[in-house]
Amino acid sequence: MNFSEVFKQSNQLCKVSPDGKYLATCVQYRLVVRDFNSLQIVHLYTCLDPVMHMEWSSDSLFILCAMYKRGLVQVWSLEQPDWHCKIDEGSIGLVSSRWSPDGRHILNTTEFNLRVTVWSLCTKAVSYIKYPKACQKGVDFTADGRYMALAERRECKDYISVFVCDDWHLLRHFESETQDLAGLEWSPNCCVLAVWDNCLEYKILLYSLDGRLLSSYSAYEWSLGIKSVAWSPSSQFLAVGSYDEKVRILNHITWKKITEFEHPATIINTKAVVFKEVEKRPVVGSEDLSIHQLTVDNSLFSTQSKYEITQLPAQVPVIKPDPDRANPKIGISALAFSADNRFLATKNDNMPQSLWVWDMQRLSLLAVLEQTAPVRCFVWDPRRPRLALCTGNTKVYLWSPAGCVSVNVPVEGSFQVQSLFWHCSGSSLVLLSKEHICLCGASVASFCLQ
Repeated sequence: MNFSEVFKQSNQLCKVSPDGKYLATCVQYRLVVRDFNSLQIVHLYTCLDPVMHMEWSSDSLFILCAMYKRGLVQVWSLEQPDWHCKIDEGSIGLVSSRWSPDGRHILNTTEFNLRVTVWSLCTKAVSYIKYPKACQKGVDFTADGRYMALAERRECKDYISVFVCDDWHLLRHFESETQDLAGLEWSPNCCVLAVWDNCLEYKILLYSLDGRLLSSYSAYEWSLGIKSVAWSPSSQFLAVGSYDEKVRILNHITWKKITEFEHPATIINTKAVVFKEVEKRPVVGSEDLSIHQLTVDNSLFSTQSKYEITQLPAQVPVIKPDPDRANPKIGISALAFSADNRFLATKNDNMPQSLWVWDMQRLSLLAVLEQTAPVRCFVWDPRRPRLALCTGNTKVYLWSPAGCVSVNVPVEGSFQVQSLFWHCSGSSLVLLSKEHICLCGASVASFCLQ
């Protein structure tokens, strides 16, 4: 089992470069860039304030570090370590900063969403875009990097502007048929823009690049609506998760619902497999104890776990949400398609310990992973149909069509895995605890496929 040593990080700021060669982490004021294979430090930069956001440029040549409290953005170059750029938004403040797809422009959103400022690193030119809307996902770029869609709010109405990223001229501007737009997202093939309303109204709209309304879908009225949206990588399916604990799948031809996936408390589907995590604390005899093991070896006392297949029908643990609180813990909060479009993973908030995997070829439930603790994060391998997840303990879990596996993170001390993500090649996993990171090699990640 191939685990690296542990490195420090802060604010969960850890990113792999798009070309997969480097690993960047932030530790308060410092930006540390390592070679991904050797984990040797290749660059070390010092920022003017603790970093709140960090992002690679698309060509892996620059790194953006945003310091929102001071309204500052600093940009560092890997090719020319002595070169750097500082952008100061001044008294107008800063709440968001990101790269454009070409890696040569930076988009800063000011406080109170007064405007978006586009800064050019090449010409030092500055462009301003007014009326950006403060919402869940108000900006999105097409996969080819040619166009940007921006949600706007003017005169108590929602609008969408489509810009050409080459020179930032306005291509289309049209009113959105939403009451209170919550988010927008381009399809992976760059042809369709999905726009959805806030949770008080179930409405999702599909627009073409030129602003034509292709279709509108609403599953029900007078109840909490859409909670999550995800495109399949092929753009053939649009999955819509809602507060009624269902996922509805829309097709790309008619934009009508072809099926819906329910998340029942009792699983009776005979074709589905329910994997239940079972913990077992190892029995330690007195002859196994030594001063070295007591002070260094944490694995001696760590709880082991494995998956057992549960007989059907199976009960799924359910938490009743508090109706008196805002944003109730109910409904589908997370959706993710596998890279080959074969599988869809979902999480229902009032069943926080369970992860559901659906077969998109048969349009049916394939597997349910029932954990001993709430699922914090799950992510698909970008190359193969395998899923990694964590629950805030010292283990990482992997699922593939072949089965499930639970792996302890064998590091000194207690490494509570809070989140994780794959290397772009699918060869490694990056594990993040509250203040540290650890790399998990392919030998572990492929274990469940053997």
